Amino acid sequence: MEFDAVLQRRTIRLFQQKMVPDDEIRYLINAACLASCGANRQPLRYRVIRRPELVKAFFEHTRYAALVHPRRTPQWGISAPPVFIAVCAKNPSAVDAGAAIQSMEMAAWNHGIGCCWIGSFDPAEVNALLRADDLPVRYLVAVGYPAEGPVVERIGADGSPAYYLDDSDTLHVPKYSVDAVTTYWD
Repeated sequence: MEFDAVLQRRTIRLFQQKMVPDDEIRYLINAACLASCGANRQPLRYRVIRRPELVKAFFEHTRYAALVHPRRTPQWGISAPPVFIAVCAKNPSAVDAGAAIQSMEMAAWNHGIGCCWIGSFDPAEVNALLRADDLPVRYLVAVGYPAEGPVVERIGADGSPAYYLDDSDTLHVPKYSVDAVTTYWD
């Protein structure tokens, strides 16, 4: 994977209605399995949701992009993700989950696939759908081919990180510059 993926990857919320092949899903989960993990405990498990009626049921319990709602809320059958990967664990470390999901996102971008890391969903409903009482869903990752092209804007320490849509419906994602967030202690 090239470093360019780290610099260019953006969260994708609008997807083409095209299925992601199984070998690509396995590639993403393999990237997650190889991520750094505290004490190498590897507590995370992954459940792939790709049957359309189950994807739709999951989709109905997720929320997207509050700052630009409803213009970046995907629509079922038009711009919704075709696949969800449920990240499951009994007692996960947020750090372990973060490393695994970030690895999936980088691997996906490297293959032309977009992701949206979702923490805003109804856990009771989602866990009921998977009958996941023994291994609850902690995060969802929406996966699919991008149907949008968000752009990054670099901002200084006094800039606002609030993302927004321009007149052309392009999502702008402000990110602090290195100088805005770094202090050197020499």
